[in-house]
Amino acid sequence: MKKSYYLFNPGRMSRKDNTLQFIPVDAAGIEGTPKYIPVESVANLYAFGALDANSSMYNFLGKEQISVHFFDYHEHYTGSFMPKDYLLSGKVLIAQTQHYTHQKKRLLLAQKFVSGATGNMLKNLKYYHNRDKDTSIQIDRIEDLSSQIWETDSIEMLMGIEGNIRITYYSSFDTIINDFEMGIRSKQPPSNEVNALISFINSLCYTLCLDAIYHTQLHPTISFLHQPGFRRYSLALDLAEIFKPILSDRLIFTLLNKKIVTKGDFDIQLNSCLLKESGRKKVVKSWDERLSETIMHRSLKRNVSYKHLVKLECYKLVKHILDMEGYQPFKAWW
Repeated sequence: MKKSYYLFNPGRMSRKDNTLQFIPVDAAGIEGTPKYIPVESVANLYAFGALDANSSMYNFLGKEQISVHFFDYHEHYTGSFMPKDYLLSGKVLIAQTQHYTHQKKRLLLAQKFVSGATGNMLKNLKYYHNRDKDTSIQIDRIEDLSSQIWETDSIEMLMGIEGNIRITYYSSFDTIINDFEMGIRSKQPPSNEVNALISFINSLCYTLCLDAIYHTQLHPTISFLHQPGFRRYSLALDLAEIFKPILSDRLIFTLLNKKIVTKGDFDIQLNSCLLKESGRKKVVKSWDERLSETIMHRSLKRNVSYKHLVKLECYKLVKHILDMEGYQPFKAWW
């Protein structure tokens, strides 16, 4: 079964026969022991350190349909190497474009993305409220705001409501999380441990959605909630909104409340807080384990992994834009 590989050390990646060879390089430029990765086992690569590679290696990765996601020193996602599309469909592309250019059709999909994300946020809040974490103020406020989603008549108005829902939701984190304070959401750079985890894990969620889109006929740059822009895959942002509460936020609560990640896993400097390598390794290990967990799918009547749920969401979106079946966003039921 293919899996993600995370490259924390700087080094040189090259093709060695039909495998990938990674040679780590330390700060003095001294090469370490080569490591070999069977290419057939690689789903994608995450490069957190400097990656030295040549076009031959990228040609090989492209042929094997392996994406590479890059992160900078501050653990921000900076971009991806994406292989050539292999599931081209002019019919889907035209329908996706038409749904973006048609104001009502675009707004309807955008509303459903926000509705799905809001439903999953409420599910988290009610789960912890039933476990002696008083989130009643946030629940009431978000339920009030969510009733306004379907009254919006523009993307801008919808984004305003979505922003207020998100702010209200984040205000509950200091109640849910033990021993850490989040305060306000800060990104560049994160100001404390909770903000650092949110930024890092949300980046993983974004790349998960991007990979899922790549393996369908959807085009990643044509989005409905977020404004398509230059040099970004905005449809992955749309999908990530739905899955961040279930995948990212629940993982953050677990990592901190169960003390899997501790204060010693962060590098705290003036107005800046980043995960150390030890922290990043703990997070990606838990992230991979979470994606492999399965749930009994209500419609399919079989167990599916969290990772596969994202791909199923893409299939639902394809059916919607082809007018085969109305899109209903994923909402956790447990």
